[in-house]
Amino acid sequence: MSQTVRTRPEGSARRLSEAYDTALLDLDGVVYAGGRAIPHAMESLGTAREQGMHLAYVTNNALRTPDAVAAHLTELGTATEASDVITSAQAVARLIGEQVPAGSRVLVVGGEGLRVALRERGLVPVESADDEPAAVVQGYGGPELAWGRFAEASYAIARGVPWFASNTDLTIPSGRGIAPGNGAAVEVVRIATGAEPQVAGKPQPPMHRETILRTGAERPLVVGDRLDTDIEGAFNGGVDSLLVLTGVTDGAQLLAAPPHHRPSYVDADLRGLSAGQPDVVEADAGFRCGGWTATASSERLELAGEGEPMDGLRALCAAAWTAAGDGVCELESGKALARLGL
Repeated sequence: MSQTVRTRPEGSARRLSEAYDTALLDLDGVVYAGGRAIPHAMESLGTAREQGMHLAYVTNNALRTPDAVAAHLTELGTATEASDVITSAQAVARLIGEQVPAGSRVLVVGGEGLRVALRERGLVPVESADDEPAAVVQGYGGPELAWGRFAEASYAIARGVPWFASNTDLTIPSGRGIAPGNGAAVEVVRIATGAEPQVAGKPQPPMHRETILRTGAERPLVVGDRLDTDIEGAFNGGVDSLLVLTGVTDGAQLLAAPPHHRPSYVDADLRGLSAGQPDVVEADAGFRCGGWTATASSERLELAGEGEPMDGLRALCAAAWTAAGDGVCELESGKALARLGL
């Protein structure tokens, strides 16, 4: 897809909850981490809903069913129906269903979310490579997933059975830190077989297609914490995105983002949904946002002024992305980010 290279975050005089009809929200690192609500998330979601925005939850985590996710969100404080939840398990089940006959057996390496999604598509989950599966599907199975499951997948794939993965996120946020994700498990099977899976989850098109089919969104805004899934997925789908800094992405990674990882908007957390976004303008051989001005020298990014930290980060993004063009900014940014407490 040919797109204009983004060189600065966008501004919006309107609240994002009014400018877009549907928020396509990632869960881990955006709404909750380790099962606990992220600060300001619940009240921010409630406010956005009151302002007329439809909330849909789009997750690469294939472990839990939409019913379980909806129940968890409701318990945390935001009333949610199962139909508001779209998972990579659903996306990969549709992808498999388009390539194998109805009623086919599918070897599952993962959790209950995958099994429910497969049954929804008229497919039959099985546990062994000896069950003559027509496909192998791999999704996040949680920390208790037995090592032998990878062996079953490898046996079937070695026999020529097509391999599908719900997603390839290498890491997943938890209440104790960053843990290995499904992508790490996929690498185990890749090493054992030399094969390559078909991937459905973010940032791949099947996930975006599944989301639009299930939500009917006309002016969607992707909201996420990961550049390589949420933001790249929005880029691939040709829709706008909001990056929040409550998950795995830090300021330095954002400044070094290549074009397909640059979000439309940047904010600290989900409170940004119910706010406008300040403009970033050219000024003094650099870029100004709020009380901050950012410039790029031959060696580093410089920041002058004072004000809201997010305004400073937006200005730095403009300086970094403009200097990088369609590449990656390699200028030193530590001192400038330290001024912002980032």
